[in-house]
Amino acid sequence: MAYQSVNPFNGEVLRTFDQHTNQQMEQMLVTADRTFREVWSLKPVRERAKMIGKAASLMLEQKEKFARLATLEMGKRIAESRGEVDLSASILKYYADNAETFLAPRPLHSIAGEAYIEYSPLGVLIGVQPWNYPYYQLARFAAPHLTSGNVMLVKHAPGVPQCALAFEQLFIEAGAPAGVYTNVFLSNDQVANLIDDPRTRGVALTGSERAGESLASRAGKNLKKSTMELGGSDAFIVLEDYDLEDAVKMAVVGRIGNTGQTCIGAKRFIFVGPRFQRFLAMFRAALESLKVGDPFDETTTLGPLSSEAALTLLLKQVDDAVSHGAKVFTGGKRVDRKGSFMQATILTDIAAGNPAYRQEFFGPVALMFAAKDEEEAIAIANDSPYGLGGSIYTKNIQHGKHVASRIDTGMVFINYPSVSTADLPFGGIKRSGYGKELSDLGIQEFVNKKLICASNGFSLVA
Repeated sequence: MAYQSVNPFNGEVLRTFDQHTNQQMEQMLVTADRTFREVWSLKPVRERAKMIGKAASLMLEQKEKFARLATLEMGKRIAESRGEVDLSASILKYYADNAETFLAPRPLHSIAGEAYIEYSPLGVLIGVQPWNYPYYQLARFAAPHLTSGNVMLVKHAPGVPQCALAFEQLFIEAGAPAGVYTNVFLSNDQVANLIDDPRTRGVALTGSERAGESLASRAGKNLKKSTMELGGSDAFIVLEDYDLEDAVKMAVVGRIGNTGQTCIGAKRFIFVGPRFQRFLAMFRAALESLKVGDPFDETTTLGPLSSEAALTLLLKQVDDAVSHGAKVFTGGKRVDRKGSFMQATILTDIAAGNPAYRQEFFGPVALMFAAKDEEEAIAIANDSPYGLGGSIYTKNIQHGKHVASRIDTGMVFINYPSVSTADLPFGGIKRSGYGKELSDLGIQEFVNKKLICASNGFSLVA
């Protein structure tokens, strides 16, 4: 497997890295396991949190360095890259500030005696992370599970190796002992071997359904805990009472952020009522006004896709959708210029039998659906193999909450596209995976919730 930085704006190869050998992998695992048992798990939560807090401060101090690497390696607009650095640092700081509270023993009121739940780490975790948010994805895995006392081997996506190394270096500079956080350049087969190894205790993946099936089955075969975040096709539901201009504004934010390469990006736009054609025309005008260009140019509003492979896949999906009856309302092709650029695209007339109806489009492609009423909108939203996020737009917040309760996903937002912050739990259902990241729920995924009970003489014998 090649670990190679390629600038998607111009196709320039930046750097290439060798894959780690099996011998190197074994040494990394030996170090991680020893560090967990002899050093990291023995430290008080407060000391572990202090290191994580230091990493947060260092990341902000080096914001421009981190941001430029993300823009170079996967084409994210520089303003979005800076925003990702801020978000990642905020996640690190959140767990540095709150881990001690989250991991405090929880008393139980039991007839059996004095009882409480104690939280203790599991050991070496394996993390497999994607390219679309090269720091945020790492931060939301590392921050909770390092503060809880676990250590980790992290395989980042092959296209962002410089971001992977920069994040590893962050913890080294923050004072983490060797083996606490280790970046690994491994093949998929090597990762499978790590999962099989009895020294590893858990697996976390953010990635494709195919990768999820492979890693989840491997973890299950070895009876190891796993969490899977496998993408989605979030519904963006506009009810009849909502303002059209604001709906269009939110639609652009929800679909074009990160050039549409977002698991919780709005992808299926479901409009209720007779104003659908007006919304469609306004949305098209907004997308056609986007400025395609250099992601380092502050005025660019639509950057390149992360790679030529990503562009090729998206173009094939659009062509397949059209061959099955969908219509291209705008866009649909690559931009006629150097680099991996895709036109902002709207597809209409997508029948339930069209492959596009059940696919995730990971790029600036919006799928449009008209619903005659609210019931049909909810039915369309739930008729998906995915269940990650979604959003509802209405002037009546209470009614929006009622509709949100009927949407079959892990997250629903009202009057704003799906968003991620350190204190909100993140995760989905159905083909979008299982398990939670972030908030107090995230830190509980890879800990032993151990019951300790001191008997008060209570007897179960009659």
